[in-house]
Amino acid sequence: MRNKANHNSISDQMVIGVTMGDAAGIGPEVVVKALADPEVRRAAKFIVFGMNEQLCYAADRAEIEPFWGRHQHEKIGRDYPYKVVVADYDEYSVPPWLKAPSQVAGEASLRFCLDAIEAEKMGVIDGIVTAPISKESWKMADSAWPGHTEMFAQKYKALRKAMMFVSGPLKVALATIHEALFEVRHKFKIGCVFEPIDLLNDALKEYFSIENPRIGVAALNPHAGENGQFGDEEQRIIAPAILLAQEQGIHCSGPIPADALFPRAVRGDFDAVVAMYHDQAMIPIKLLDRDHAVNVTIGISAVRTSPAHGTAFDIAGRNQASASSMKSAILTAIRMARVRRACLAGVAANGRSSGPPT
Repeated sequence: MRNKANHNSISDQMVIGVTMGDAAGIGPEVVVKALADPEVRRAAKFIVFGMNEQLCYAADRAEIEPFWGRHQHEKIGRDYPYKVVVADYDEYSVPPWLKAPSQVAGEASLRFCLDAIEAEKMGVIDGIVTAPISKESWKMADSAWPGHTEMFAQKYKALRKAMMFVSGPLKVALATIHEALFEVRHKFKIGCVFEPIDLLNDALKEYFSIENPRIGVAALNPHAGENGQFGDEEQRIIAPAILLAQEQGIHCSGPIPADALFPRAVRGDFDAVVAMYHDQAMIPIKLLDRDHAVNVTIGISAVRTSPAHGTAFDIAGRNQASASSMKSAILTAIRMARVRRACLAGVAANGRSSGPPT
């Protein structure tokens, strides 16, 4: 059961957990640069689950004076006298010259995430922002999960989950996540299309204040299959999933060829899009506004966001990484956490079980 934080004390301000990501990537740099922004620090308090040494290296490279307090990660709590505190994992050591996937960085970044999840469940933090991890590092560390989304879904016992991206005017949820492209067809079911439509509809209402979302659903095949000439997934799977959603009162339409759907969504014909596979969504997202794109996990009973980019080992340690996406992820998490807190307060006041989507 979630412990009740004392919201009448210093902890009344929103507290956001930030995981440092892979220590050999740009995670430390974008975390330091994002939290160095006074506007970001005014918006909440922060606990960084990471390695103080790596964060100090990043700050030194960027000529940023360290602005955070430090505690051992075993002793971290909600009430501390800093706007930013590092929950330090000094038992891990990643050489500053290492700029590639590694077992030790994988083990450390896994631990940051697992402890942040536990802190959120205990009420120490109100939401989680995850800096980029290396899936290869996680594999070297024998991770049970290929990435963040799968970890969070399992740890929160979510029966359904979806990966959502926000980039400027475009909001997109994915029907399939980390699947090899040639494997998508074999795992393509009505449920995997219906669920992101349903979860996206809830998220748009609860977190983005869109009362009656208009959702466009992408086709899988070129020209939406041309009535079965280029594949029949539109007829067998996508159209039935759309019909099921419409029968539940969701305002959605499709399947629409992706090359036609995304321009229409940017023009405002739709509030959001459901894409069928990872790169079908990520290409327009990153073309539209790569620097401010945010990844949001929907379907779990917690707030989790991340920047929409990877570890960028090739520029790590060079002070070349932009923190714009990380800032957007942090500010998005704060907004969502405020909505969630208000909903939970309403539930407590009214003695009924309603609130943001889980």
